[in-house]
Amino acid sequence: MVREPSIALKTIMPFSENRVKQRSSDLEDEAPLIQNRYDDWAEETSSPVSPRRRRNVGTSTSTTNISSSRSPQAKARTISFHASGYIVTYFGPLCFVLLVTIGKEAYDDWKRFKRDQENNSQKYEIMTRNGIKLVPSSKIRVGDLILINKDQRVPADLILLRTTETSGACFIRTDQLDGETDWKLRLAVPYCQKLPSNESLLHIDAEIYADIPHKNIHNFIGNFSKSTPENLTPHIDALNVENTLWMNTVLASGTAIGFVIYTGKETRAVMNTSHPETKVGLLDHEINRLSKILFVVTLLLSLLLIALNGFRGLWYIYLFRFLILFSSIIPIGLRVNLDMGKTVYAYQIMNDDEIPDTIVRTSTIPEELGRIEYLLSDKTGTLTKNEAHIPRATRTAVPTSTIIVGRSRRDMTSRIKDIVLALALCHNVTPVIDSDNVITYQASSPDEVAIVKWTEYVGLTLVFRDINEMHLRTKHGDVLKFQILQIFPFTSESKRMGIIVKDETTEEIFFYEKGADVVMSKIVQYNDWLDEECGNMAREGLRTLVVARKKISADVYNDFTHRYHEAKVSLSDRKVQEQAVINAILENELELLGVTGVEDKLQDGVKTTLELLRNAGLKIWMLTGDKIETATCIAISSKLISSRNQIIHQISKLQSIEAALDELASLQARRDCCLVIDGESLQLYMDHCQFEFIELAVELPVVVACRCSPTQKADITRLIKKYTNKRICCIGDGGNDVSMIQAADVGVGIVGKEGKQASLAADFSVIQFSYLTKLLLWHGRNSYKRSAKLAQFVIHRGLIISVIQAVFSSIFYFAPIALYQGMLIVGYSTVYTMAPVFSLVLDKDVSEDIALQFPELYKELTKGRSLSLKTFFQWLMISVYQGGAIMIMSIVLFEDEFINIVSISFTALILNELLMVAFEINTWHRLMFLSEILTLAIYIVSMIFLPTYFDLLFILTETFVWKVAVITAVSSIPLYIIKFLRRRYAPPSYSKLT
Repeated sequence: MVREPSIALKTIMPFSENRVKQRSSDLEDEAPLIQNRYDDWAEETSSPVSPRRRRNVGTSTSTTNISSSRSPQAKARTISFHASGYIVTYFGPLCFVLLVTIGKEAYDDWKRFKRDQENNSQKYEIMTRNGIKLVPSSKIRVGDLILINKDQRVPADLILLRTTETSGACFIRTDQLDGETDWKLRLAVPYCQKLPSNESLLHIDAEIYADIPHKNIHNFIGNFSKSTPENLTPHIDALNVENTLWMNTVLASGTAIGFVIYTGKETRAVMNTSHPETKVGLLDHEINRLSKILFVVTLLLSLLLIALNGFRGLWYIYLFRFLILFSSIIPIGLRVNLDMGKTVYAYQIMNDDEIPDTIVRTSTIPEELGRIEYLLSDKTGTLTKNEAHIPRATRTAVPTSTIIVGRSRRDMTSRIKDIVLALALCHNVTPVIDSDNVITYQASSPDEVAIVKWTEYVGLTLVFRDINEMHLRTKHGDVLKFQILQIFPFTSESKRMGIIVKDETTEEIFFYEKGADVVMSKIVQYNDWLDEECGNMAREGLRTLVVARKKISADVYNDFTHRYHEAKVSLSDRKVQEQAVINAILENELELLGVTGVEDKLQDGVKTTLELLRNAGLKIWMLTGDKIETATCIAISSKLISSRNQIIHQISKLQSIEAALDELASLQARRDCCLVIDGESLQLYMDHCQFEFIELAVELPVVVACRCSPTQKADITRLIKKYTNKRICCIGDGGNDVSMIQAADVGVGIVGKEGKQASLAADFSVIQFSYLTKLLLWHGRNSYKRSAKLAQFVIHRGLIISVIQAVFSSIFYFAPIALYQGMLIVGYSTVYTMAPVFSLVLDKDVSEDIALQFPELYKELTKGRSLSLKTFFQWLMISVYQGGAIMIMSIVLFEDEFINIVSISFTALILNELLMVAFEINTWHRLMFLSEILTLAIYIVSMIFLPTYFDLLFILTETFVWKVAVITAVSSIPLYIIKFLRRRYAPPSYSKLT
């Protein structure tokens, strides 16, 4: 009768007999995770589990007798027992992952620290009674007088006291504060500017009042008070934002002296430095859910093995051991792999020659580009170029020439002169003359520059301007001089700007004002043509601007100046009081001069891009501040509305909830129409019937929201996210789009005429709207598909080795014995498999041409089928099959050489993983091929340097080679056959196109 193998419950660590005794000494410095005390295990499991096996158990050593009919001379070997392996085996990978993550964050923090240190150590000149002192910016305190030179960064929030410019004005660049590239005009305190020298500032008895620190960079309330001996009433100059130099702005002209009012955390720049929550992609949430499932699998598998052993002895200790053994089920290294993959995706995006100057500012969400279902876009500067052109200025609905005027008692020439002069004077444009005597214009709005260029074209050129005067040159060479008395800047709240000028020739005083028609129509004299003409222009896609004027006498102006000064020096409700004075004296019964129509052309490729994105299944919303007519015209011309036959359902000027609900009821039957809604009606829905509106609106293919405020844009974004749980992309180019961009799952900023504010706040920065096509349809597809495949393969890599461990423990009395230890378990997830698995980030399921030519393929991505519970459980079953096949086949085929079970099964495992990677690749890249070859070579070479685990005399035999090949074939070939049959009879949608 042939003896069955007698195998002790000890770690099966094969090695040659001449290394048996040195094994314990080699590792005596390595403390096992759980000390070897298993006498109780021997007693508690004394009843035989299998009639085929008999145990010989000792306290420190054991004898493993293996005999069979084929190998009767098999000798006993002494084996050191380490139940679950060494602690470095399990905590090493975790520490590595933590070190990589911590190192990456530490490096970013170190770079940030160095930048801060560099900024804080910059030297600035401070005026003192003892002369000029150089101090680092970190030592600047409130009350210091700082001398700022041209092109120097402002280190704190300052009040501009003096400037070397004789006009008392200077220009600053604010692109690092608000993203706007145009220069801003700043004014010195009038009293200080009139002092004879800079040193006089050190000897005046004055004080500055500044309001409490707040975030609004466009608002400041303060007073400059100077006590004079001869007057009991101090001299007071009102201070506003035009008298300030905010930190991080750059002086663009002259030299300035500023008084420090805020430093450090109280500065506008720091208070506006938002720390938005890190955006987490949908794929990361899905992987987190799968990780929770894997933890439950680990726990249940451990409990199952304990239960099958009858919960004998200190079963909770054994449970802990099993949890450690199966810890590879939870993919600790997945985060490192995904982060490195995202870095690769970001590099590919930023180095794509077809979308130059694209910047990835948030590298954690590139795969979100492949899951977008809603696109919310601004209009001006995003779909259009924001390069304004004025095709005509009009006063009547009958256009007959470049400038159209209405019926008037005065002759046409006089009316033309009035409207052109108004446009040439009512603005904030400053001419800059270069060395070649070429005039360029600086302004905060491209529309203003367009207007001034148009007046230059028709014969009235702006040649000089400072805070006190403006000079215009006629086409005959005559210079018209005007004194600037007051300026009322444009704000998003007022939607208009005004100026009071005095003609130095005639001594006449005029108040000119221009603004949006909705505002100006209420303050101009009665007329019967303004609304109609504005509507006509809007239908042609023009942005309208109404121009009006009012002649005021010297007495009226003096009265206005007195009352307005009192309002300006008020410290409470200053803006309200200022506006009340303006309304009472200036903004009533203005003479309507005309309406300008500003044309904004579409960006290149907008029509094609919108059509492709619509075919890709995206629902597109256009959110703009323009009128309904203008927005509708742009929507049609840009092909946002697919055809002129598509029904346009317009909702505007709703006043009651009943009317709002009636509109929704009529819209219910038009699910394929385009909805155009104004901001007032939209706010009514948001306030009173939010759910009913959004439920219907998200089903529409196109929505155009007009007269939207920045807050409304952000609210709409959040509402769609909350209601649909779909991925939303918002794209814009201006500061008014920042809130919307930050609220979106993916924010895209365009570097445009309005500056870089949107670009700096966005996750992705582009220079053209048309780049969105490749960003979503190609890079988004690749990022999502690759990350999904990489995640599932890393999970599979941990599952299969745990299944092998579970089968091994089940065969040997459900003992928590580690099959793979030391370098094997560490190398498995690093040098032996990492490179081939990570090379999946270079895979492509379709070519770029196919992805862009057939945008319908994008619809499949939004369904999330590449990583789902279905695919997860498919990979789980694959891991169970392959792990079980490798372990069982190793035992069956190598029963005579059972002492080499580690090298046998591990070799088959590595070969299986390399084959599985090869089976999953759709398009081979040279780095993929290289990673497979090098990894196989590294594994073969490592066998020589790891004699503890690999017996070279046995491995070099033909028996080892062909049996390992059979095991690998059994574990992998059936899966390839299944995959081949599935592709043959149930091919994916894209396979027919390749």
